[in-house]
Amino acid sequence: MTEAVSLNIAVLTLSDSRTLAEDRSGDTLVALLEAAGHKLVSRELIPDDVYKMRAVVSEWIADVGIQVILTTGGTGFSGRDSTPEALRPLFDTEIEGFGELFRQVSWQEIGSSTVQSRCLAGLANRTAIFCLPGSTGACKTAWNAILLEQLDSRHRPCNFVGILLNGKQLHS
Repeated sequence: MTEAVSLNIAVLTLSDSRTLAEDRSGDTLVALLEAAGHKLVSRELIPDDVYKMRAVVSEWIADVGIQVILTTGGTGFSGRDSTPEALRPLFDTEIEGFGELFRQVSWQEIGSSTVQSRCLAGLANRTAIFCLPGSTGACKTAWNAILLEQLDSRHRPCNFVGILLNGKQLHS
């Protein structure tokens, strides 16, 4: 069996009401990615602000030491939820199947409420960006049902690791 490849992952929480100390969704993602053998290389919490989001994510996209960006929050319809509007323009390619599959899997847990998720993903400069809802349950669902396998170099028939590492360095 092929040896697993550890990816460098950055986590961005988008919240107008929480601090990093209260960031359970971010904590959940960090625990899950580390348990899978990946490395947390950066973590931030910023308000739901389109331009602040774009600035942080753009910096991470340009960093050759980051292969994956996970965002949590801002994917709903309430208040200042603006993650799709902020980050979709940064994508070179949208990964349409991610949002579709997330909503399909979520149907099992929350029923028709899943239509209110604007969860999305894309590739930019050989960096995968996955925009997840802000709840810990949704973060666990996305990781366990999709990301765990798609960020595992051993998963077949395909995964994102080869795409992400072509031209990027493994460790910062």
